[in-house]
Amino acid sequence: MDPFVFFAVLCAAALHAAWNSAIRLGTDRASAILLLSLSHGVIGLAVLVFVEPPAPQSYPWLVASAALHLGYQLFLVQAYAHGDLSQAYPLARGSAPMIVTLVSVAFLGVALSASDLLATLLISGGILTMALLGGGRAGRLRGKALAWALGTACFTAGYTLVDGLGARASGAPTGYLMWMFVLNSLGMIVWALVARGPSAFAVLRPSLGIGLAAGVLSVGSYWIAIWAFTQAPIALVAALRESSILFALLIAAFVIGEKVDRYRWLAGGLIAAGVVAMRL
Repeated sequence: MDPFVFFAVLCAAALHAAWNSAIRLGTDRASAILLLSLSHGVIGLAVLVFVEPPAPQSYPWLVASAALHLGYQLFLVQAYAHGDLSQAYPLARGSAPMIVTLVSVAFLGVALSASDLLATLLISGGILTMALLGGGRAGRLRGKALAWALGTACFTAGYTLVDGLGARASGAPTGYLMWMFVLNSLGMIVWALVARGPSAFAVLRPSLGIGLAAGVLSVGSYWIAIWAFTQAPIALVAALRESSILFALLIAAFVIGEKVDRYRWLAGGLIAAGVVAMRL
């Protein structure tokens, strides 16, 4: 991976960790995800008038991406409802790069070096270590929680691959991304109205400011990733982007002041080793 692309994706990972930390709202998790999706839609509409539209051959990828992002969001809500957040989210994120790598190598004809494969395994292994052992809660994620988390991972891998291929086909990655945000936001609005009614939006009002700020950080993070998909193997970008878990760990320990146990530090060390291995 080109050094500039490498460090850009690291910046995207830091932004990803920042918006996840910023959106620790008083609302429930479903409301937080809805708020973030709405902010994506508003930002997408604002940016669309200034950017080149995606090429027509990318439209199927665009629609598939919006649907997969919606599936990811809804499965993540259920994973949160049935399991511990600190386990469900890392399990969902840590499994996805392995799936993307397997599909890329087996079906897309992507050739990865031994160091790249090692880096992916270390990053994913570190995240899964945090999910399964962090906080001494080993074994608590069972049954429905495990199924929803693994389903979330499949949706994450799916939209990662689709967005990588779609961005390349679009000829205009920024226009592609903004249209995806708008379509996904519309999907979330329909879901919220059907599942919760108009009251789903009323509870968001006190958090609109922080939601928009988190949305800007999130859009910036994924915009860098979309661009990187056009510059480097999708599997490597996907794995490196998940180093956001390491940045989140550092924010928790040194900014928020959370107590971090030895298993989470071990997990952070594995992720850091994976980041280093990707530069070898």
